Amino acid sequence: MNRLKKHRCALFDLDGVIVDTAKYHFLAWKKIAIQCGYELTLQDNEQLKGVSRPDSLSRILEMAGTSLDETTFESYLHQKNKDYLQLIQEFTSDDILPGVQAALNFLKVNKVKIGLGSASKNALIILQKLQITSFFEVIVDGNSVQHGKPNPEVFLKGSNALGVAAEACVVFEDSQAGIDAAKAGGMTAVALGDSKLFKNMDYCYPNFEALDEIVMQTLF
Repeated sequence: MNRLKKHRCALFDLDGVIVDTAKYHFLAWKKIAIQCGYELTLQDNEQLKGVSRPDSLSRILEMAGTSLDETTFESYLHQKNKDYLQLIQEFTSDDILPGVQAALNFLKVNKVKIGLGSASKNALIILQKLQITSFFEVIVDGNSVQHGKPNPEVFLKGSNALGVAAEACVVFEDSQAGIDAAKAGGMTAVALGDSKLFKNMDYCYPNFEALDEIVMQTLF
């Protein structure tokens, strides 16, 4: 049997894979960074992709060369999420990234199990706004795990819930932390974006539009 044909499960990251939330995360974190005396740049923001909210704030504090007491730390996390949710209120199905809907349709028709593995604690809210919740048999998000990416917990929980061995899972990711998590879990890692920005992935495509039906047939 062709090695690739054993894949029976697709696990998706959310931010930057299914929908472009990166700019909204950036704006919300930039506001927090200013309060920490730091001007967050787009380059800095790359280090926050795929990373949990507490870990993201810890990285910003490291960039700023400062620290916060526990109460202030928690209040900043709350403020960031509140600002972010306000920014994404207008999301609709039109905000699904190009090619994603076709990929979901292909997987459903071909009876491939579909799960979500995201650091976001707002994953269900966003999927509902995009009107694609029904495609996902399992949603594992930041509310469900103790360890964020690059720890493989989020993807391993997804594969376990779906009853599929890790080696039979394909993970779609746009961050190095996510790629590392997929590989640490023994899964096939498909990076989405510029190949120069990734390492250790199994495949890389610029976006889901490049993952046409022919490519998907080789993976599943």
